[in-house]
Amino acid sequence: MPERPYVIDELISAKTIAARIEDLSREIAEEFAGTDKLIVVGLLRGSFVFIADLVRELDLPIEVDFLEASSYGDGMESSREVRILKDLRGAIEGRDVLVVEDIVDTGYTLKHVSGLLRARKPARMKTIALLNKQVRREVDFNADWVGFEIPDEFVVGYGIDFAQRNRDLPYIGTVRFT
Repeated sequence: MPERPYVIDELISAKTIAARIEDLSREIAEEFAGTDKLIVVGLLRGSFVFIADLVRELDLPIEVDFLEASSYGDGMESSREVRILKDLRGAIEGRDVLVVEDIVDTGYTLKHVSGLLRARKPARMKTIALLNKQVRREVDFNADWVGFEIPDEFVVGYGIDFAQRNRDLPYIGTVRFT
């Protein structure tokens, strides 16, 4: 539980997020047109709302799987040590894969997970992140698609938490301590 009181200021509205997801889903459908099945891999926990909305918009045959990776714990800063807490249930060798991340900050998590999954020899693999904090990047890795570039502020909502709180907000907000 957060020790200091805070307020949340809306940064990206639910309506703006929905419109962006529609655009992204069209681009993804074009990229993977003709696939027999797209394996959509959500990185838990923060991506669960994004992946749910994204797959409902995709006009492709899909299968959803999840991988849980952590480099934050309950803090606001990345530990830079990526731990796999839950692996995929199915094989991805020879399959088309889309990795869905909530936010790319330092880049450690998505780079680590991408390397891990590429070693499993998918036919094609792309990455998408709802949010990107390019200013905080510490490793040379960028998602193939990005929903929104955001400033260097701690954000919550739309599946993203602060000490397991605020995932239920329908928008992305910035945390401001009072």
